[in-house]
Amino acid sequence: MALPSKTEILDWIAAHPAESGKRDIARAFGVKGALRTDLKRLLRELEDEGHLSRRKKTYREPGTLPPVTVLTVRATPDGDLMGEPMEWRGEADAPTILIHPREGEAPGDGERVLARLQRLEGADTDYDARIIRRIGTNPRRVLGVFRKGAEGGRIVPIDKGSEKEWRVRDGDAAGARDGELVEAEQSGPRRMGLPQARVTDRLGDPSAPRAVSLIAIHQHGIPDSFPDEAVAEADAARPVQLGEREDLRDLPLLTIDPADARDHDDAVWATPDDEPGNEGGHVLWVAIADVAHYVTPGTALDAEARRRGNSTYFPDRVVPMLPDVLSGDLCSLHEGVDRPVIAVRIRLAPDGEKLDHRFARALMRSAASLPYEEVQAAMDGDVSGRIAPLMAEAIDPLYAAFRALQAARRRREPLDLDLPERRIVLSDEGEVTSVAEKERLDAHRLIEEFMVLANVCAAETLEAKRTPLVYRVHEEPSPEKLDALREVAEASGLSLAKGQVLRTRHLNRLLAQAEEAEVGELVSLATLRSMQQAYYSPRNFGHFGLALRRYAHFTSPIRRYADLLVHRALIRAHGWGPDPKADGLTPEEEEGLDAAAEHISGTERRSMLAERDTNDRYLAAFLADRVGSTFEGRVSGVQRFGLFVKLDETGADGLIPVRALGGGEYWRFDEDEQTLTGSESGTAVGLGDRVTVKLVEAAPLTGGLILEPVEIAGRARRPDPRPARRGGPRRAKGKAAAKARKSRKVARRRR
Repeated sequence: MALPSKTEILDWIAAHPAESGKRDIARAFGVKGALRTDLKRLLRELEDEGHLSRRKKTYREPGTLPPVTVLTVRATPDGDLMGEPMEWRGEADAPTILIHPREGEAPGDGERVLARLQRLEGADTDYDARIIRRIGTNPRRVLGVFRKGAEGGRIVPIDKGSEKEWRVRDGDAAGARDGELVEAEQSGPRRMGLPQARVTDRLGDPSAPRAVSLIAIHQHGIPDSFPDEAVAEADAARPVQLGEREDLRDLPLLTIDPADARDHDDAVWATPDDEPGNEGGHVLWVAIADVAHYVTPGTALDAEARRRGNSTYFPDRVVPMLPDVLSGDLCSLHEGVDRPVIAVRIRLAPDGEKLDHRFARALMRSAASLPYEEVQAAMDGDVSGRIAPLMAEAIDPLYAAFRALQAARRRREPLDLDLPERRIVLSDEGEVTSVAEKERLDAHRLIEEFMVLANVCAAETLEAKRTPLVYRVHEEPSPEKLDALREVAEASGLSLAKGQVLRTRHLNRLLAQAEEAEVGELVSLATLRSMQQAYYSPRNFGHFGLALRRYAHFTSPIRRYADLLVHRALIRAHGWGPDPKADGLTPEEEEGLDAAAEHISGTERRSMLAERDTNDRYLAAFLADRVGSTFEGRVSGVQRFGLFVKLDETGADGLIPVRALGGGEYWRFDEDEQTLTGSESGTAVGLGDRVTVKLVEAAPLTGGLILEPVEIAGRARRPDPRPARRGGPRRAKGKAAAKARKSRKVARRRR
């Protein structure tokens, strides 16, 4: 066999990118014996000439990636997963890679994966990536119920999106009992069949009420125990003396929080402005716990606070960012005790416009710690005994300043998307007793307006002093999401004009029109879906939802690391204290602001998912006794495999599998229109449609609810003319049949 030419080699590599090793090339051209040395010389010449680049033992075209490569996962603010190649030797910037995770197995930000790449032409990204497997130093972990067998057992994952069980060999069960909740890690290479696992932690009875949040903590990898070094540093902390701080202890600053709040990180007070030229104006003080005094850079406390990123809140417990001796005591602005704060004094014009502000590092003493409900009752005329002495001096001036800020808010027109929130009420034993809609009081809005204003002041001051900071960024909706919202509006007989710079006032008009047309809930849901996810960044892209040019989180340093970074930036900017380098923003922190912002954005998303999963499980447990009952709801999501429905009574989300839609027909999924349409009846079901459903199954362990339609948009469910086949709806084929089978498995799992 003759040696191939350089052109033949290049053509073959281009046609077989996955088989580009020297052995592959030799085998393809039948090169044997002494000719292998000549082939090696040819390949080296092609490399020297720039026609090929070598990566370990394979060759490829220069400026391209191999078909299988290792990527580092990076999550975008939109929720997309992008891949950074571990090795890139091209002269240009590394190509953009969009990762398509397998269902239920989305990798985390910063995780490494082995992926198969497909090069794209004329697309927004250079490559599509399909994950082959996750890699790295940490093995895959699973949380599930252990089922004992003759030779070890199996673990049934509790994830709603996971169907494959894990096999546990005899000796790897760590003494786990049948039915026990366990955490396990992969114990061998993943081959054909079930993956193999080794039990690492036994968590007890999964049906116990208090296990619900524990499941979420372990499932999402939320740190819930503090290192000994961090605890020792917190225990060694002592109360702060006045020293060089400004003394605010004579001001009747109040903390206004939920009735069951354990920590109080903000206090407020207002008074009429007595400066000439501002008659009818206000002076507002907002004081925030000085956490930076206790949690300084380079300490074990700081490392653990950053690792957690934020506190995580569940119906039955809180996983705090800081040890309780700080979060619940020394940093908390308790009534009647001296506490260190960073405070901002703000002057407001009578119409609510901010005239000026200044920051101070101070010492305060709270005049009272009040719940929202008691403050609101006082403003409504039901004044309690302890609030009566505070009305003229504190409560009335606060509400006067609030009314002025409301006028300024109306002129600014932030997004007025006031969707109902629900609160899960637990008994002392941890069982759900009720699911109540959270009441929105003016007392809540008062504190929110004051905190927003203080956050703006922090961002403005740090910009003016040219000090780096972490902004809270909320970018405007993407054109694609706006088009989807526009389609929903048009289908409802409304309009959202094109060709204009989008402002929140445009969306507010749409929401107001939707309320008048009695499609408010549908359009509100579509508007919420169109929004980008807020995130942290050292670069300012504004806050679209609040209609603010600059915004930073400053007011909750007990529970958010972002706020702690802003406090340190303020300390550095003002040069407070004998040594601002001790607790101010360090040069190392300044250099690492990008990484810190990306990390805490990720921990925030992690907490949101954990809190949502916990609420889903509590709601499923609450509804488990009502299987067979009917509920009113609205379609909140449409997928090829079925409809997601949000129930009016509880706000719980359930799934109507496509097979349950009935009529013995194939249901066509339109992704653009977000509808399922019956092939024979022509019936279309889409976002916002009112439904009456029957609860078929509630699975507290996974949080899944399976529903069956009774009526959709006022139409009764059509009965099937004949029983559906085992594989799914009678006419379902291909992927639709696979989705139907998956829906049945989810419904049957762990009954």
